[in-house]
Amino acid sequence: MHFTSQQHLDDGVLEREFTLGEVPGILWTPASASAPVPLILLGPPPLGLRKMYPRLVARARHSAAEGFATATIELPGSGDRPRWPAAEQARADLRRAMAAGEPVSDEIVDALILPLVERAVPEWQAVLDALLSLPEIGGPVGYSGGVISIGIRLAVVEPRIVAAGLFAGSFVPRAMFEEARQVTIPLHVLLQWDDEGNDRQAALDLFDAFSSKEKSLHANMGGHTGVPQFAGDAAAQFFTRHLK
Repeated sequence: MHFTSQQHLDDGVLEREFTLGEVPGILWTPASASAPVPLILLGPPPLGLRKMYPRLVARARHSAAEGFATATIELPGSGDRPRWPAAEQARADLRRAMAAGEPVSDEIVDALILPLVERAVPEWQAVLDALLSLPEIGGPVGYSGGVISIGIRLAVVEPRIVAAGLFAGSFVPRAMFEEARQVTIPLHVLLQWDDEGNDRQAALDLFDAFSSKEKSLHANMGGHTGVPQFAGDAAAQFFTRHLK
């Protein structure tokens, strides 16, 4: 891991950009950490870190106030990373179907999501190895937000992740429902009831599939970008319970 820049934000949070191989990312650590702190992996949507930075840094600062370090990475094919022709075609097919008011087929969802999961999860694991080698980060580790299928796969294959906050706002391949049945860590799932890009019933079925003994579904009225402020507060309380 190579740190390429650093700055202190106005609340003292240390923000460092890094690269690990071809994977760029950002690490935020609390200003007053006197001992190794827990870590939350912030899953971004595949829209590019530059576009998503205001939302990500707001989440990071909120987490730092609770005593957590946070980190995010640029997903494959996003931001300044090399274009991925198959993913570009899948996104085009998705946009075309939605613009025409047509159902989004399983074939489109599989082509869009499954290769992304296969590429992104090993990258997250490699970044997690590097982050946990830093003296200021000690775990335990949580995963928050992002493409829900990536969160599902990480919850299944990565034992260092002990709790996850997931956002039911992206298309989920049918194969991921089977993986969801293997998830047993505590879950905090956020659902926007009127999310225009989300199949509400599929989101409810996915929640039902999780095998976690502790899982909670937090549904709020409104569309994809209408998440209320108090929803973030509830997620912070969830991580405080499980990472401290």
